[in-house]
Amino acid sequence: MKGYKGGSKVGMLFSGGPAPSANAVISSATLSFLNARIPVYGFFYGFEYLENFDYRNRYSLVEGVHYEPLTQEISGVRNRRGVYLKTSRANPGKNIRTREDLQDAEKTKKLNNILKAFETLGIGYLVTIGGDDTLKTANYLSLLGLPVIHIPKTIDNDYFGIPWTFGYWSSVQSAQEALLNLRADAESTSTYFVVELMGRKAGWLTYAAGIAGESVMMVSLEDIEEEILDLEKLAGKIVEVIITREKQDKYYGVICVAEGLADRLPEKYRPTEKDRHGNVILGTAEVCRIIRDACEEAYHQRTGRKKKIVAKQIGYETRCTQPISFDVVLGAMLGFGAFKLFRQENFNNMVSVSDNFQIVPVPFSELIDSESLLTKLRNVPKGSDFFELKEALSYKSLE
Repeated sequence: MKGYKGGSKVGMLFSGGPAPSANAVISSATLSFLNARIPVYGFFYGFEYLENFDYRNRYSLVEGVHYEPLTQEISGVRNRRGVYLKTSRANPGKNIRTREDLQDAEKTKKLNNILKAFETLGIGYLVTIGGDDTLKTANYLSLLGLPVIHIPKTIDNDYFGIPWTFGYWSSVQSAQEALLNLRADAESTSTYFVVELMGRKAGWLTYAAGIAGESVMMVSLEDIEEEILDLEKLAGKIVEVIITREKQDKYYGVICVAEGLADRLPEKYRPTEKDRHGNVILGTAEVCRIIRDACEEAYHQRTGRKKKIVAKQIGYETRCTQPISFDVVLGAMLGFGAFKLFRQENFNNMVSVSDNFQIVPVPFSELIDSESLLTKLRNVPKGSDFFELKEALSYKSLE
């Protein structure tokens, strides 16, 4: 079986933010291909170097610097933290908005650089591991003729087409441990913590961590009905919980909020700082601090007293935490799934799992809108059992 431009090797890369058990995915996929005597080339830092490949410059893609042939040595990294292949947020398809753009030589320049690099190295197939931007790039490359298999990655767990993404539960556990520490601190010092957790578009991480970490209240985008977050209204709800608990001699607590609330902040509070690839850095808004300030003011207005409320971000420390066994096995299964789809010639699909970790191919066409080329996201539906659990375990007065 020959792939793109007759190439027979498999390329593999990891793109976007790190996630626990990333190396279980990389190791399992690589070993599965090598066992079938199919060479695998691992590319460092996602699309960072590939998108800038220049066939006239022999230093633009150097073995041992920008990529390496992967070997059986990869077998011992399944539980290693971090990402063996490194990662970046390079997004070669960010200028593509419509299918017609794929015919535009300037807009597809970086995508075509990738294809030229693969042709030069004899790469006929690609396995991508990443989030929604990586999925979009994988789809663009497939539409340009490259056979691609995609493995979903996000600790936010908002990926359409898979029930749990690898690393999610490890991140939840890491956040839980931090929240329980803060809860003990809060109880000891009669303090409230407003803790900001990752979750750009959905509340899966905030809710699960809050449930596991004994939070008294959890707030994500699913809880906000208005387009622009009403800070006064939200602060009022939080202060009501604080005052109600005080009546029961409980002067402490932890409140979890999702970083994605930054997208709904009033204009003057919205983050503007971007990384070098043009992505807005939500954490710079410090949603927790903005909500904390609003709560302190609302509490003073209600009671005439001051209340110690501390803003705290928990973010990067959850991305490379030690993976739990569930995520190591899930990651390994998804890695093996990439090989299984390859063997079945199920290209231009995402690897997913059903009950008992059975591999399920999900076509790109079911994950990406055919007109807008945007990926589908999965939030926590209001009224779902998970959402109702979050509500049931949030603090309520029984008076």
